[in-house]
Amino acid sequence: RTAIKMSKLNRDLVRESIDIVLKKAQEKPRKFQESVELQISLKNYDPQKDKRFAGTVKLRYTPKPKMKVCVLGDQVHCDQAAANELPHMSSDDLKKLNKDKKKVKRLAKKYDAFLASESLIKMIPRILGPGLAKAGKFPSPLAHNEAMLSKVEDVRSTIKFQMK
Repeated sequence: RTAIKMSKLNRDLVRESIDIVLKKAQEKPRKFQESVELQISLKNYDPQKDKRFAGTVKLRYTPKPKMKVCVLGDQVHCDQAAANELPHMSSDDLKKLNKDKKKVKRLAKKYDAFLASESLIKMIPRILGPGLAKAGKFPSPLAHNEAMLSKVEDVRSTIKFQMK
């Protein structure tokens, strides 16, 4: 680990560092998926005054191809999800959870992300309670005119960032 202080990121240095990391990873293969964490310090940013921020970035490639995405949808979306072999739940399935905190928490743990029909997304807090939002997995909206598989790929290739 070497810490390098710089005002702007040097592209060549970053590429060289990535090459070193990849070479070391191939020299001694691990039995788990390795990841790299990037920390950035911001100049002229006062966290007391400017508070926290968070956001998402869509990448050109899919960093999480094995990410489990569940479709919470109306009948049309459930049929599409079944045809594409995606896990799905209808509003009746969600009502069976009956705002039971343990069941909602188990559902949130089971999947990495959720997509919900636009007609159903307004009812999710009423049906499930705050469990999905607390887990940071509130569903993204899915419109009827959108291609489901492309939306799932968008979710898999999107990463979140935040300043705590």
